[in-house]
Amino acid sequence: MNKRTPASALGLTAAILLAWIGHEGFTAAPTIPTKGDVPTIGHGATHYEDGRRVTMADPPITRQRAGELAANLLQNTYVACVKRSLGETPMHPVEFEQAVDFAGQYGCTNWWNSTMRAQYVAGNYGPACQAYLRYKFAAGYDCSTPGNKRCMGVWTRQLARHAACTGVL
Repeated sequence: MNKRTPASALGLTAAILLAWIGHEGFTAAPTIPTKGDVPTIGHGATHYEDGRRVTMADPPITRQRAGELAANLLQNTYVACVKRSLGETPMHPVEFEQAVDFAGQYGCTNWWNSTMRAQYVAGNYGPACQAYLRYKFAAGYDCSTPGNKRCMGVWTRQLARHAACTGVL
């Protein structure tokens, strides 16, 4: 059995930050990444440290500033959310990484209400991993549709989460 640690003892790691930066890419100026999404800047930041939301009128930022925003966003919003939601639930660090990445992409409320969180809390690790594949829609469009050019990244990210998660079962 793989070593699991209480989620409350886990935190932001270089692996989580680098995976996030890799998935999100970089935009110096604010952009709306997919139809129906909110403005983001840098490596997917939706708000600044002071709580202000990113707007399309915001000035461009540097890669260094983008890294700072990403680390702050992940640590103070998504790592904190996942830790609160799971408490003492035993998690493999890779499972925790996928949960933080999901919360970052879909939001903390969606993480709290997700089948993954419910399955992890119940100790059902396999079904938790399988549940990632249920999240394949963006603005009502099925991103798993072969050949789609609208949101294929949403689906490939879910496939990667599923593979990483099942890889530590």
